[in-house]
Amino acid sequence: MSDDMKKYRVRKASFGNGQVAEVVLSNPEKHNCFDDQLIRGLTGAFLLLGRDPGVRVILLRAEGKSFSAGADLNWMKRMAENDEAANQADAEALAGLMHTINVTPKPVIGLVQGAAYGGGVGLSSCCDITVATERASFCLSEVKLGLIPAAISPYVVAAIGARAARRYFLTAERFDAAEAHRLGLVHEVVADEEALGEKGRELAEAILAGGPNAVAESKDLVFAVDRPWSWDMLKDTARRIAQVRASDEGKDGVGAFLEKRRPGWTGE
Repeated sequence: MSDDMKKYRVRKASFGNGQVAEVVLSNPEKHNCFDDQLIRGLTGAFLLLGRDPGVRVILLRAEGKSFSAGADLNWMKRMAENDEAANQADAEALAGLMHTINVTPKPVIGLVQGAAYGGGVGLSSCCDITVATERASFCLSEVKLGLIPAAISPYVVAAIGARAARRYFLTAERFDAAEAHRLGLVHEVVADEEALGEKGRELAEAILAGGPNAVAESKDLVFAVDRPWSWDMLKDTARRIAQVRASDEGKDGVGAFLEKRRPGWTGE
């Protein structure tokens, strides 16, 4: 097993008939910290899962007390000793991971059971749905190290808004799951890890009830309309629904509703 594979695992969930994959951060001794190996491995894993026709939902979770405590200290030390070009390439790799998770056509559900610092907040922000336990905590701690949360910033700002980012980017204050929920970083807070697993299953099964193409197109639709309104946007949304209505999946879904039967994608 390669070193990067020791830091995460990809497996099929115990439910969902093989259609739900789990990406598990599995380096609890180091609080699931980021380094170049983990970034490379996770990027590859999400690219593969995004292309896998048998996978419809991805759960991102972690083992141990921490979800991810940010950057690995040894990795940071190596980067500090490198020149600007090497740091540029390294930062682009982290930005690429965040982008890959953000735009993968499969819905990604983040299950945060503990501390999420720095890049851990970035991961939480890139997921389509994020749920946290009451004991989870969050911190954008980069300024305490003389750094900035640059690679994760587009996703964090999209999640919590510029106003909140202007506070937490600058102060590096730690905030709890309730505050993360208030800010919009997480969608729901549950009592403990058992409830976290149950909520992940509930959300995944809700997604599986929808048409696979419709789910992917709905995710892409959010990116398409998250901009100022224009006539071009109106025409684009009309084009999108027209294509989906005319698709085999769309016809089957509407037909199933009218005929009071299950659509074909349910396998029933």
